[in-house]
Amino acid sequence: MARYYRTDLERNHPVSTEITGYAVSALLFLDRSAEACAAARFLTRQAWNGASMPFELGPAQFTYFFDCGIIARGLLAQWRATGEAEYLDVAAALGNAMLADFADADGEYHPILTLPDKQSTPRDPLRWSQSPGCYQLKSAMAWWQLFEVTGNARFGDAYYDLLEYAVRDSQTFLPGHTDPLKVVDRLHAYLYFLEGLLPCAHDARCRIALCEGISRVACHIQETAREFERSDVYAQLLRIRIFADALGIVPLDRAAAEREADILSAFQAAGEDPRIAGGFYFGRKGSAWLPYVNPVSTAFAVQALAVWNGSAPAGWHQLI
Repeated sequence: MARYYRTDLERNHPVSTEITGYAVSALLFLDRSAEACAAARFLTRQAWNGASMPFELGPAQFTYFFDCGIIARGLLAQWRATGEAEYLDVAAALGNAMLADFADADGEYHPILTLPDKQSTPRDPLRWSQSPGCYQLKSAMAWWQLFEVTGNARFGDAYYDLLEYAVRDSQTFLPGHTDPLKVVDRLHAYLYFLEGLLPCAHDARCRIALCEGISRVACHIQETAREFERSDVYAQLLRIRIFADALGIVPLDRAAAEREADILSAFQAAGEDPRIAGGFYFGRKGSAWLPYVNPVSTAFAVQALAVWNGSAPAGWHQLI
């Protein structure tokens, strides 16, 4: 799956392993089992080399902690659907690689490593994707799922260790930047943190963090919407509202959810061009659409609108 499609240039960005991992989960959610199988086999048989999962194919330059967790979750979803061992085997190998390769001396996890030497890259505190942060908890959901499946306590302990760090880091993650456009980008990452709390929704701290976090995101959206809006932020906020309500954590604010669903629906591309029809635009600045139709934005939006329109979430494992 390409990272995105450029509508102005009429071409796809290169194929991304992370986006393909999301695609496996999304295709299973949409009951497209054959396509999900093809995507999963691409990851296990072409991208995974037995030691690392590259960011993109071609000359392998980087591997990302976050991407590895997303891919592992996609493969675990495929394993649950088919029972085929190769998906669980690679997911477990990725989980172990996240533990062994990305850990630093301070108990954090490097966001990016070079390949093939697996050395950490310089960090940029103003770019969340190039720094450790609370957003990594969504990737760590793969560890918790591996613990559930394998019983390996190392995975469960790793999830809870990262949970402790993520809850602390989340307190100062927003707004995190003076540029409103960068704040919107950080909302997307902060919502990853909220999603990563779902496995421990029984914990009082996590329930409080979800309740406060949903309100924080909603407030920031109101402040930044005139300058910049991202479809994935609306989709993630709508999803976490619905999942948190289904778990009995935060009662659903129906008026807010309806408003977010209406705004999100407007991001969907129409027309007869099969390269974009039905997909969701990544974002807009003011009234101008940005020229990116984004597979992950589309996957998040489709799931958000499906659960909003009555497809009750089957549980947090289903979260794309």
